[in-house]
Amino acid sequence: MAEPLAQAVAAEAQTPAPVATTTAATAEPVATTTTTTAAAAATTAEPTAAQLHPVEEQEHQIIVDEVSISAWVEGQEAHTMPERDFNNDALADFDDEAFDSGSSAGGSAFTSITSSVLRGEVAEGGRTYAVYGKEEYGLPMDDTELNRLDMSHAKYYGLIEKKRFLAPIGDSPQKILDLGCGTGIWCIDVADEYPSAEVIGVDIAPTQPEWVPPNCRFELDDMEEPWMWSKNSFDLIFLRDLIYCIRDWPKLIDQCYTHVKPGGWVEFQGITAILGSDDNTVPPGGALEQFTENLIVSSRMFGTPIDDPIRWKGWFEERGFVDINLKIFKLPINTWPKDTRMKVLGAWEMENLLSGMEVMTMRVFVKALGWTEEEVLVFLVNVRKEVKDRGIHAWWPYYVITARRPEEGETA
Repeated sequence: MAEPLAQAVAAEAQTPAPVATTTAATAEPVATTTTTTAAAAATTAEPTAAQLHPVEEQEHQIIVDEVSISAWVEGQEAHTMPERDFNNDALADFDDEAFDSGSSAGGSAFTSITSSVLRGEVAEGGRTYAVYGKEEYGLPMDDTELNRLDMSHAKYYGLIEKKRFLAPIGDSPQKILDLGCGTGIWCIDVADEYPSAEVIGVDIAPTQPEWVPPNCRFELDDMEEPWMWSKNSFDLIFLRDLIYCIRDWPKLIDQCYTHVKPGGWVEFQGITAILGSDDNTVPPGGALEQFTENLIVSSRMFGTPIDDPIRWKGWFEERGFVDINLKIFKLPINTWPKDTRMKVLGAWEMENLLSGMEVMTMRVFVKALGWTEEEVLVFLVNVRKEVKDRGIHAWWPYYVITARRPEEGETA
């Protein structure tokens, strides 16, 4: 198992990946970053075959100071995360203090979703993947993954301070595009919040709800192919958390520039798999460090570098965007923070990792690194242990970049 990784790491050593760093320990956003060279990848330590079986579900039930995450506000009644249901909020119904998702999709008038392309899917490793589009996508499209995406929607909303996006588009936008819309929950929330706007979501998998608000619609398409939408037409083009998806970011940014209105905004959000820690509590050469290094190397070999958000700003500048603003938020990987809000966000991310790391790694580790499925499962045993270790004060850098297309006659 270690040979493909060692070869890949040796090749990557010529261009080591930078690590985003920030100064605050409370996950507050910063507008600028500095970079340092990532440590060389350590050799992969394999647990015994007896450790193969993943952690049982009850072993990683999320608890925050003995209170379930849906009841972390004092006095709030505890309840569990509901199943995905777009006639109700798809997320736990937190109050305002608990960064309620704000979705009111259940109270909207709805119209039927339409699609001219039949559903396409393939089973692989016990999971279901989309087959629409020219390239392979690294994550599945089944119900388990869709539920994880809905949880992530609430997580990111809380992380960026109860905002759907940061671009200053005004109160009455006319047209908004969501690239890689997934379950469609962001589109539905934004359509409810901005009734003046036509909100379009596009994805390679038809996994959106059957009924949607009247100003919201979904299309099945590959965003990396030439766009059929009108040029100069969108007030906002939005993209979030598209790991293992984009193979040519400069081309995508060019299409965004062409199709956003002069004066309109483009916003990208995404995590890089470059662990940060303000107190150096991530064990050097440990399972977590190996996990992130393997993610970076395998994603590059797969053609979709997971560390590309560190390059977004330069690509936006090269294309001629102006008013470029980059903020980096710290997302804790477990419940180590003392701050209640950050502890809850860490609880969500810990659940995301414990329940989702197998699917984050299986397809790309097998196809890019040449591992077997059993080798992937063995490797993840110790990763899960470190994810649950509250003595490891680690966080992911969450990049949010906004950029404006210049008005006609305005120089970049």
